[in-house]
Amino acid sequence: MIQSMTGYGKHIIQLPTKKITVEIKSLNSKNLDLNTRIPSSYREKELTIRNLLAKSLTRGKVDFNLFIEMTGEATNTKVNEAVVQEYIAQLKNVVAGDETELLKMAVRMPDALKTEREEIDDNEFAEILKAVTIALQEINTYRSDEGNVLKNDFLERIDTIEKLLTEVATIDGERMDNVRERLRNAVSEIKERVDENRFEQELIYYLEKYDITEEKVRLENHLNYFREAINSDDSNGKKLGFITQEIGREINTIGSKSNFAPMQQLVVQMKDELEKIKEQALNVL
Repeated sequence: MIQSMTGYGKHIIQLPTKKITVEIKSLNSKNLDLNTRIPSSYREKELTIRNLLAKSLTRGKVDFNLFIEMTGEATNTKVNEAVVQEYIAQLKNVVAGDETELLKMAVRMPDALKTEREEIDDNEFAEILKAVTIALQEINTYRSDEGNVLKNDFLERIDTIEKLLTEVATIDGERMDNVRERLRNAVSEIKERVDENRFEQELIYYLEKYDITEEKVRLENHLNYFREAINSDDSNGKKLGFITQEIGREINTIGSKSNFAPMQQLVVQMKDELEKIKEQALNVL
C-alpha cells in the first residue's frame, strides 16, 4: 500500500498546570527534511524526539511543533527583588516621584525579571512522548488515506495507457501498409527501372526499422510491473519513479517509429497520462 508524503497530525494533552500541543505537518521531499520547533526548556530532549519522528516518517519535509501553555498558577518567571530595589534607589537619586511610578519604571529595566530554569519532569516528558506517538499515528493515517487516493488515480491512468496501447496495436497493420505504399509510390516517382529483389530487401529493412512489436511487449510488461509495485506491502515512490521512466522510454520509441499520424496522436495521449502519473508519483513515500 502506497503512502503520500503529505500529512497532518495533532494531539493536545492537559496537565495540571500546562497545556501541551504537538503538531506535525509533512510535504514531499527526496529525503527526510526534519525541522523542529521546541521550547528551550526541552532542547535537551530534542534528539529523542527527532529519533522518534525519523523512525516513523522516513521521507518528506516534516515540520514538528511543540507548544507549552501555562494554565496553572505556577510560573518560572520571578521578580528579581534585589535588582528592582536597587533601580528604585537609583531613580530616587535622579528624580522625586511616587513609589508606584518608580516601581513601574524599575520593572522595565534589564534583569528586573529572571526566569528560573525548570528541570524536566520525567513523567511530564513521558506524556509528551505519548502525544508525539498519537500525532504520528494520525499523520500516518492521513498519509495512507492520501496514498489510497493516489493509488486509484495511478491505476486509472495506467489502464488508460494500456487501452491506448491496444488501439496502437489495432492500427499497427494499417500503419505498416501505409509505410509500404508510401515507399512504393516514392520508387515509382523516380521513373527508373528498379530491381524487384533489391526493392523487397530494402522494403523489409524499412519495415523492420519501423516495427514496434518489442516496444509494445516491453511497455505492457512495464505497466504490469507498475501495478505489482503499487499493490506491494511497502510504499516506494522512488521505485514507481524508475518504472515510469521505463514506460516513458517505450512510449517515446513507439512515437519515433510510428511515422503515422493516427498512431502519433495516441502516443501523445499516452504521454499526457504518463506526465500526470510522474507528477503525482513525486508525492509518494
